[in-house]
Amino acid sequence: MHKVLINCLLIFWLLTGCGNDFPVIEDLGSSNYQLTNQIEKEVQFPDFVKGKTVIAGYIFTNCPDICPLTTNNMRLIQERLKKENVKNVQFVSISFDPENDTPEVLKKFAEVRNLDLSNWTFLTGDKPVVDKLMKHVGVVAVPGDSTVFPSGKVTYYYIHTDRIQLIDGEGRIRKNYPGSSINVDEIIEDIKSL
Repeated sequence: MHKVLINCLLIFWLLTGCGNDFPVIEDLGSSNYQLTNQIEKEVQFPDFVKGKTVIAGYIFTNCPDICPLTTNNMRLIQERLKKENVKNVQFVSISFDPENDTPEVLKKFAEVRNLDLSNWTFLTGDKPVVDKLMKHVGVVAVPGDSTVFPSGKVTYYYIHTDRIQLIDGEGRIRKNYPGSSINVDEIIEDIKSL
C-alpha cells in the first residue's frame, strides 16, 4: 500500500510539473506588437523571444526613482543567472514613453548604466502600439506633473505601475513582481522552476 501511494504521488508530480506552480496571468503569445529596439531594428514582441524565459520591465528613461531601481534589479538578476549558469533567459525593458524614449535614448540609457545587452533588449514603438501593449500587460502609466527649470529644461513624470514580469517561452505572463523592490532570490528560484 505504501509503495502504491508513493507511485501515485510520483505520477501526480510528473504530470503536474513544476511550471504549473505559476498560473497563466495573461497570454501574449497570440498577439504581436511591432516595436523598435535600441539599435533601431524592428521586432515583433513577444514573438522575437519565443522559446525563452523572459524577464520584462516597464520603464521610462526620465524616471527619477522606480525605473532606475527596476533596471538595476534586472541587472542583478542577469548577473546572478550568469553566475549560476542559467541559460535561455532574455531581458526586455519596454518604455511606456515612446514619444521621448527613442531607440537612441534607450541605447544611451543602457550605456550609461553599463548594462550587458547580450541578452537584454530595450524596446519602444509607436504610441498607439505601446499603449495597447501596456493595457495588455496590465501596466498603467499616467502623466504626472512637469517642472520647467530657469534654463528651459523640462522634467516630466509618470505615475506608473512598478513591475517586473516573468514570461514563459510561449509568451504567457506567469508572475508579477514589484520592480523596484523585487526579491532577487525569489525570482531566480521561480525562473529555475518554470
